[in-house]
Amino acid sequence: MPEGNHSTVTEFILTGFPGLHPEYHSLASAVLFFVYFLTLTGNTTILFLFATDRSLHKPMYYIILNLCACDILFSTTTLPKIISKYWFHSGTISFNACFVQMYFVHYLGTVNSFILFLMALDRYLAICYPLRYPLLLKDSTIHILSATVWVVAKTGPLVSVIRAYPLPYCASNIINHCYCDHIGITMLACTDRGPYGRPAFAVAMLALLGPLAFIIFSYCCIIINVLKLANSQSRLKTLSTCSAQLIIIALYYLPRCFVYLASNVGITFSADARIVIIMLYSLLPPMINPLIYCLRAKDMRESLWKQFNKCTVSQRVSATGN
Repeated sequence: MPEGNHSTVTEFILTGFPGLHPEYHSLASAVLFFVYFLTLTGNTTILFLFATDRSLHKPMYYIILNLCACDILFSTTTLPKIISKYWFHSGTISFNACFVQMYFVHYLGTVNSFILFLMALDRYLAICYPLRYPLLLKDSTIHILSATVWVVAKTGPLVSVIRAYPLPYCASNIINHCYCDHIGITMLACTDRGPYGRPAFAVAMLALLGPLAFIIFSYCCIIINVLKLANSQSRLKTLSTCSAQLIIIALYYLPRCFVYLASNVGITFSADARIVIIMLYSLLPPMINPLIYCLRAKDMRESLWKQFNKCTVSQRVSATGN
Protein backbone atom coordinates (compact mmCIF):
# COMPACT_ATOMS: atom_id res chain seq x y z
CA MET A 1 0.00 0.00 0.00
CA PRO A 2 1.46 3.39 -0.87
CA GLU A 3 2.27 5.78 1.92
CA GLY A 4 0.06 8.71 2.64
CA ASN A 5 -2.11 10.32 5.24
CA HIS A 6 -5.05 7.99 4.77
CA SER A 7 -5.13 6.13 8.06
CA THR A 8 -8.42 4.58 9.02
CA VAL A 9 -7.31 4.08 12.63
CA THR A 10 -8.65 6.81 14.95
CA GLU A 11 -7.57 5.25 18.23
CA PHE A 12 -5.26 2.58 19.58
CA ILE A 13 -5.85 -0.09 22.19
CA LEU A 14 -3.13 -0.81 24.75
CA THR A 15 -3.12 -4.47 25.74
CA GLY A 16 -1.05 -3.93 28.87
CA PHE A 17 0.02 -7.40 30.04
CA PRO A 18 -1.64 -9.69 27.45
CA GLY A 19 -1.65 -12.86 29.57
CA LEU A 20 -2.97 -11.26 32.75
CA HIS A 21 -6.18 -12.92 33.88
CA PRO A 22 -9.12 -10.50 34.43
CA GLU A 23 -9.38 -11.43 38.11
CA TYR A 24 -5.93 -9.86 38.65
CA HIS A 25 -6.70 -6.58 36.89
CA SER A 26 -7.60 -4.81 40.15
CA LEU A 27 -4.39 -6.05 41.76
CA ALA A 28 -2.33 -4.89 38.77
CA SER A 29 -3.89 -1.41 38.90
CA ALA A 30 -3.26 -1.23 42.65
CA VAL A 31 0.40 -2.22 42.26
CA LEU A 32 0.93 0.26 39.41
CA PHE A 33 -0.78 3.02 41.40
CA PHE A 34 1.43 2.20 44.40
CA VAL A 35 4.54 2.45 42.19
CA TYR A 36 3.32 5.79 40.81
CA PHE A 37 2.55 7.11 44.29
CA LEU A 38 5.97 6.13 45.64
CA THR A 39 7.67 7.63 42.59
CA LEU A 40 5.90 10.96 43.02
CA THR A 41 6.39 10.99 46.80
CA GLY A 42 10.08 10.09 46.70
CA ASN A 43 11.09 12.45 43.91
CA THR A 44 8.94 15.29 45.23
CA THR A 45 10.65 14.86 48.61
CA ILE A 46 14.05 15.27 46.95
CA LEU A 47 12.83 18.43 45.19
CA PHE A 48 11.48 19.77 48.49
CA LEU A 49 14.75 19.10 50.32
CA PHE A 50 16.67 20.84 47.56
CA ALA A 51 14.36 23.86 47.67
CA THR A 52 14.54 24.25 51.46
CA ASP A 53 18.20 23.40 52.16
CA ARG A 54 20.85 25.60 50.57
CA SER A 55 23.60 23.17 51.62
CA LEU A 56 22.38 20.91 48.80
CA HIS A 57 22.98 23.57 46.16
CA LYS A 58 26.01 21.79 44.70
CA PRO A 59 26.71 20.57 41.14
CA MET A 60 25.97 16.92 41.96
CA TYR A 61 22.60 17.75 43.50
CA TYR A 62 21.65 20.04 40.63
CA ILE A 63 22.10 16.98 38.39
CA ILE A 64 20.01 14.86 40.76
CA LEU A 65 17.35 17.59 40.64
CA ASN A 66 17.14 17.17 36.86
CA LEU A 67 16.93 13.39 37.21
CA CYS A 68 14.06 13.70 39.70
CA ALA A 69 12.15 16.02 37.36
CA CYS A 70 12.71 13.60 34.47
CA ASP A 71 11.56 10.61 36.56
CA ILE A 72 8.36 12.39 37.62
CA LEU A 73 7.55 13.38 34.04
CA PHE A 74 8.28 9.91 32.62
CA SER A 75 6.12 8.15 35.22
CA THR A 76 3.32 10.67 34.69
CA THR A 77 3.54 10.10 30.94
CA THR A 78 3.27 6.31 31.13
CA LEU A 79 1.53 5.15 34.30
CA PRO A 80 -1.85 6.96 34.53
CA LYS A 81 -3.12 5.49 31.26
CA ILE A 82 -2.20 1.89 32.05
CA ILE A 83 -3.59 2.29 35.58
CA SER A 84 -6.90 3.51 34.13
CA LYS A 85 -6.95 0.50 31.77
CA TYR A 86 -6.99 -1.96 34.66
CA TRP A 87 -8.87 0.22 37.13
CA PHE A 88 -11.59 1.68 34.89
CA HIS A 89 -11.31 -0.74 31.92
CA SER A 90 -10.26 2.15 29.69
CA GLY A 91 -7.48 0.85 27.46
CA THR A 92 -8.09 3.02 24.42
CA ILE A 93 -6.00 6.05 23.55
CA SER A 94 -6.69 8.46 20.72
CA PHE A 95 -4.51 8.50 17.61
CA ASN A 96 -2.94 11.89 18.38
CA ALA A 97 -2.57 11.23 22.11
CA CYS A 98 -0.68 8.02 21.35
CA PHE A 99 1.89 9.91 19.28
CA VAL A 100 2.21 12.57 21.98
CA GLN A 101 2.87 9.83 24.53
CA MET A 102 5.37 8.18 22.18
CA TYR A 103 7.27 11.44 21.84
CA PHE A 104 7.55 12.01 25.58
CA VAL A 105 8.49 8.38 26.27
CA HIS A 106 11.48 8.58 23.93
CA TYR A 107 12.30 12.20 24.75
CA LEU A 108 12.40 11.64 28.51
CA GLY A 109 14.30 8.37 28.05
CA THR A 110 16.95 10.29 26.10
CA VAL A 111 17.09 13.04 28.74
CA ASN A 112 17.54 10.39 31.42
CA SER A 113 20.49 8.86 29.58
CA PHE A 114 22.17 12.24 29.14
CA ILE A 115 21.64 13.12 32.82
CA LEU A 116 23.41 9.91 33.82
CA PHE A 117 26.24 11.07 31.55
CA LEU A 118 26.40 14.32 33.55
CA MET A 119 26.45 12.37 36.80
CA ALA A 120 29.43 10.36 35.58
CA LEU A 121 31.15 13.53 34.39
CA ASP A 122 30.68 15.10 37.82
CA ARG A 123 32.29 12.13 39.62
CA TYR A 124 35.06 11.84 37.01
CA LEU A 125 36.12 15.48 37.47
CA ALA A 126 35.68 15.39 41.25
CA ILE A 127 37.90 12.33 41.71
CA CYS A 128 40.37 12.55 38.84
CA TYR A 129 40.84 16.35 38.94
CA PRO A 130 39.89 17.34 42.52
CA LEU A 131 41.89 20.58 42.56
CA ARG A 132 40.41 21.81 39.28
CA TYR A 133 36.90 20.51 39.96
CA PRO A 134 35.51 23.79 41.41
CA LEU A 135 36.71 25.66 38.32
CA LEU A 136 35.69 23.04 35.76
CA LEU A 137 32.20 22.35 37.08
CA LYS A 138 30.67 25.51 38.51
CA ASP A 139 26.96 25.83 39.24
CA SER A 140 26.57 27.96 36.12
CA THR A 141 28.27 25.26 34.05
CA ILE A 142 25.87 22.63 35.35
CA HIS A 143 22.89 24.87 34.55
CA ILE A 144 24.11 25.30 30.97
CA LEU A 145 24.82 21.58 30.52
CA SER A 146 21.45 20.62 32.01
CA ALA A 147 19.56 23.04 29.77
CA THR A 148 21.52 21.73 26.78
CA VAL A 149 20.52 18.16 27.65
CA TRP A 150 16.79 19.02 27.73
CA VAL A 151 17.01 20.91 24.43
CA VAL A 152 19.26 18.54 22.45
CA ALA A 153 17.27 15.47 23.51
CA LYS A 154 14.21 16.77 21.63
CA THR A 155 15.65 16.26 18.16
CA GLY A 156 15.70 12.48 17.74
CA PRO A 157 12.25 11.71 19.20
CA LEU A 158 10.69 14.64 17.34
CA VAL A 159 12.06 13.44 13.98
CA SER A 160 10.85 9.90 14.72
CA VAL A 161 7.33 11.14 15.48
CA ILE A 162 7.20 13.41 12.42
CA ARG A 163 8.21 10.51 10.16
CA ALA A 164 5.89 7.96 11.78
CA TYR A 165 2.76 10.11 12.09
CA PRO A 166 1.81 10.25 8.35
CA LEU A 167 2.19 6.49 7.81
CA PRO A 168 -0.98 4.63 6.80
CA TYR A 169 -2.46 2.86 9.83
CA CYS A 170 -5.26 0.90 8.31
CA ALA A 171 -5.07 -2.56 9.86
CA SER A 172 -4.93 -3.58 13.52
CA ASN A 173 -5.01 -0.85 16.17
CA ILE A 174 -3.87 -3.07 19.05
CA ILE A 175 -0.53 -2.13 20.64
CA ASN A 176 1.03 -4.96 22.62
CA HIS A 177 2.46 -2.74 25.31
CA CYS A 178 1.56 -0.66 28.36
CA TYR A 179 2.27 2.61 26.56
CA CYS A 180 2.82 3.91 23.03
CA ASP A 181 6.36 3.64 21.72
CA HIS A 182 7.93 3.81 18.26
CA ILE A 183 8.19 0.06 17.71
CA GLY A 184 4.66 -0.65 18.95
CA ILE A 185 3.10 2.01 16.73
CA THR A 186 5.08 1.56 13.51
CA MET A 187 4.57 -2.22 13.61
CA LEU A 188 0.91 -1.45 12.85
CA ALA A 189 1.62 0.61 9.73
CA CYS A 190 0.48 -0.81 6.40
CA THR A 191 3.87 -0.22 4.81
CA ASP A 192 7.47 -1.35 5.03
CA ARG A 193 8.68 -0.42 8.50
CA GLY A 194 12.40 -0.68 7.65
CA PRO A 195 13.04 2.88 6.40
CA TYR A 196 11.46 4.22 9.57
CA GLY A 197 12.51 1.64 12.15
CA ARG A 198 16.25 1.52 11.36
CA PRO A 199 16.93 5.27 11.71
CA ALA A 200 14.87 5.40 14.92
CA PHE A 201 16.81 2.41 16.28
CA ALA A 202 20.12 4.08 15.35
CA VAL A 203 19.11 7.28 17.17
CA ALA A 204 18.03 5.26 20.22
CA MET A 205 21.35 3.40 20.28
CA LEU A 206 23.26 6.66 19.97
CA ALA A 207 21.32 8.15 22.90
CA LEU A 208 21.87 4.98 24.95
CA LEU A 209 25.37 3.79 24.04
CA GLY A 210 27.01 7.21 23.59
CA PRO A 211 26.60 8.23 27.24
CA LEU A 212 27.23 4.63 28.35
CA ALA A 213 30.61 4.60 26.59
CA PHE A 214 31.71 7.73 28.48
CA ILE A 215 30.32 6.35 31.74
CA ILE A 216 32.39 3.18 31.37
CA PHE A 217 35.48 5.24 30.47
CA SER A 218 34.99 7.64 33.40
CA TYR A 219 34.58 4.89 35.99
CA CYS A 220 37.60 3.02 34.64
CA CYS A 221 39.61 6.22 35.18
CA ILE A 222 38.07 6.62 38.64
CA ILE A 223 39.01 3.06 39.64
CA ILE A 224 42.58 3.55 38.40
CA ASN A 225 42.90 6.78 40.41
CA VAL A 226 41.38 5.19 43.51
CA LEU A 227 43.81 2.26 43.36
CA LYS A 228 46.70 4.75 43.41
CA LEU A 229 45.64 5.97 46.86
CA ALA A 230 47.88 4.55 49.56
CA ASN A 231 45.34 4.71 52.36
CA SER A 232 42.66 2.01 52.22
CA GLN A 233 40.21 4.22 54.11
CA SER A 234 40.66 6.94 51.50
CA ARG A 235 39.97 4.41 48.75
CA LEU A 236 36.74 3.26 50.44
CA LYS A 237 35.62 6.83 51.09
CA THR A 238 36.23 7.81 47.48
CA LEU A 239 34.41 4.78 46.12
CA SER A 240 31.48 5.39 48.47
CA THR A 241 30.88 8.77 46.81
CA CYS A 242 30.32 6.91 43.52
CA SER A 243 28.33 3.97 44.83
CA ALA A 244 24.90 5.64 44.69
CA GLN A 245 25.43 6.78 41.11
CA LEU A 246 26.74 3.36 40.08
CA ILE A 247 23.56 1.74 41.41
CA ILE A 248 21.39 4.24 39.53
CA ILE A 249 23.38 3.76 36.32
CA ALA A 250 23.22 -0.04 36.63
CA LEU A 251 19.44 0.06 37.14
CA TYR A 252 19.01 2.13 34.00
CA TYR A 253 21.49 0.55 31.58
CA LEU A 254 21.93 -3.14 32.46
CA PRO A 255 18.32 -4.30 31.80
CA ARG A 256 18.16 -2.25 28.58
CA CYS A 257 21.45 -3.65 27.30
CA PHE A 258 20.28 -7.15 28.18
CA VAL A 259 17.06 -6.76 26.18
CA TYR A 260 18.86 -5.29 23.15
CA LEU A 261 21.60 -7.94 23.21
CA ALA A 262 19.11 -10.76 23.70
CA SER A 263 17.09 -9.64 20.69
CA ASN A 264 20.24 -9.56 18.54
CA VAL A 265 21.62 -12.97 19.55
CA GLY A 266 18.33 -14.76 18.97
CA ILE A 267 17.01 -15.01 22.54
CA THR A 268 13.25 -14.64 22.39
CA PHE A 269 10.76 -13.75 25.11
CA SER A 270 7.03 -14.19 25.34
CA ALA A 271 5.01 -11.00 24.95
CA ASP A 272 4.27 -10.97 28.69
CA ALA A 273 7.91 -11.50 29.70
CA ARG A 274 9.12 -8.77 27.33
CA ILE A 275 6.57 -6.25 28.61
CA VAL A 276 7.31 -7.10 32.25
CA ILE A 277 11.07 -6.58 31.69
CA ILE A 278 10.46 -3.27 29.90
CA MET A 279 8.13 -2.05 32.64
CA LEU A 280 10.62 -3.06 35.33
CA TYR A 281 13.50 -1.09 33.83
CA SER A 282 11.21 1.82 32.91
CA LEU A 283 9.36 2.26 36.21
CA LEU A 284 11.47 0.81 39.02
CA PRO A 285 14.48 3.19 38.74
CA PRO A 286 12.32 6.34 39.15
CA MET A 287 10.79 4.77 42.26
CA ILE A 288 14.06 3.48 43.75
CA ASN A 289 16.37 6.40 42.90
CA PRO A 290 15.17 8.73 45.72
CA LEU A 291 15.68 5.94 48.24
CA ILE A 292 19.24 5.48 46.99
CA TYR A 293 19.98 9.21 47.31
CA CYS A 294 18.71 9.35 50.89
CA LEU A 295 20.51 6.20 51.99
CA ARG A 296 23.84 6.78 50.25
CA ALA A 297 24.29 10.57 50.06
CA LYS A 298 25.35 11.97 53.45
CA ASP A 299 24.17 15.52 52.70
CA MET A 300 20.76 14.22 51.64
CA ARG A 301 20.41 12.08 54.78
CA GLU A 302 21.29 15.03 57.00
CA SER A 303 18.86 17.32 55.19
CA LEU A 304 16.06 14.76 55.49
CA TRP A 305 16.82 14.29 59.19
CA LYS A 306 16.74 18.05 59.78
CA GLN A 307 13.33 18.31 58.12
CA PHE A 308 12.08 15.39 60.17
CA ASN A 309 13.29 17.03 63.39
CA LYS A 310 11.62 20.32 62.41
CA CYS A 311 8.30 18.55 61.86
CA THR A 312 8.64 16.70 65.18
CA VAL A 313 9.42 19.88 67.10
CA SER A 314 6.56 21.82 65.50
CA GLN A 315 4.14 19.01 66.34
CA ARG A 316 5.29 19.03 69.97
CA VAL A 317 4.92 22.80 70.15
CA SER A 318 1.40 22.56 68.72
CA ALA A 319 0.48 19.82 71.16
CA THR A 320 1.85 21.86 74.09
CA GLY A 321 -0.03 24.95 72.97
CA ASN A 322 -3.28 23.01 72.84
